[in-house]
Amino acid sequence: MSIGTGNLDSLRHHGDVDAAPGLLDFAVNVQGAGPPAWLRERLAGELSTLGSYPSAAAELRARETVATRHGRRADEVLLLAGGAEGFAMLPRLGSSSAALIHPSFTEPELALREAGVPVTPVILDPPYALRTAVVPDEADLVVLGNPTNPTSVLHPKADILALRRPGRILVVDEAFGDAIPGETESIADLSLPDVLVLRSLTKTWALAGLRCGYALGAPDVLEKLAYGRAHWPLGSLQIEAIRACCEPSAVAESQAKAAVIADQRAALCKELRAIGVAVHEPSAAPFVLIELPDGEAMRTHLRTRGIAVRRCDTFPGLGPNHVRLAVRPPQQVSILIDAMKEFL
Repeated sequence: MSIGTGNLDSLRHHGDVDAAPGLLDFAVNVQGAGPPAWLRERLAGELSTLGSYPSAAAELRARETVATRHGRRADEVLLLAGGAEGFAMLPRLGSSSAALIHPSFTEPELALREAGVPVTPVILDPPYALRTAVVPDEADLVVLGNPTNPTSVLHPKADILALRRPGRILVVDEAFGDAIPGETESIADLSLPDVLVLRSLTKTWALAGLRCGYALGAPDVLEKLAYGRAHWPLGSLQIEAIRACCEPSAVAESQAKAAVIADQRAALCKELRAIGVAVHEPSAAPFVLIELPDGEAMRTHLRTRGIAVRRCDTFPGLGPNHVRLAVRPPQQVSILIDAMKEFL
């Protein structure tokens, strides 16, 4: 049973709280300790521009690059300071009744509740199939993740689009979309008047400290999101990072990474099953959801062994025995498995 959707403190909990300096980090879903060398050099080359305000021309070039990446128009792109900024903007859409598909990332629900928007949590039971969601007809805003954090479920595109209704805005969080080989089931390339897609660039590119992402949607929807936004909402380095990570060479690199992540995830799941751990499958994201006989005791044990994992009782629909593990290289997985075997 979840801590509860009415508890805003639980909705504020994120994996960085579970991870502390010096711990082997299976709690945070960022791939690597920092961006690749070419991206660091690209950003370093922009340091000389920091004496000037971010230019409208640079912002437009970045939007055009994102638009080309998804086969869309530049006016269908809104640059964001991380996908989380897009969630904070959702109340500006003027919803009178929102439905949040859970278990899922809690930031959208937190933003809507804090803004006083009535929220209906739609809790999916295992195996967390979207086609079983019972969404109230009156919901004029529906939010879900794909692939979903923390269940690692990749919902079929058809099931997502089946949630569309007249007068409703459908918001799809594709923060981990670029970590899926072929980006299958993504709807980012579809120009639909009632569908908003939020994307993050901080996970695959290890840019969590820079906050980079974007929204894809109809121009009138993006205009509502951006209403009242501060001038110069993104800095020059953020704009350049978004542009760089959406260029063709970077997209190809992210897809190569996605293939590696898929292999590492399969190996992690195999190791977990071999020691008797229940793994939710099929899993598609760069993390997996597991269930333990005593999740809290296991987390405590792992922490004493220098390992951080993500508690999941803060996700509506999950309980204290659920734990999320980020996909990591084999040598790190071996350390985790050995420590888990000690406990089990």
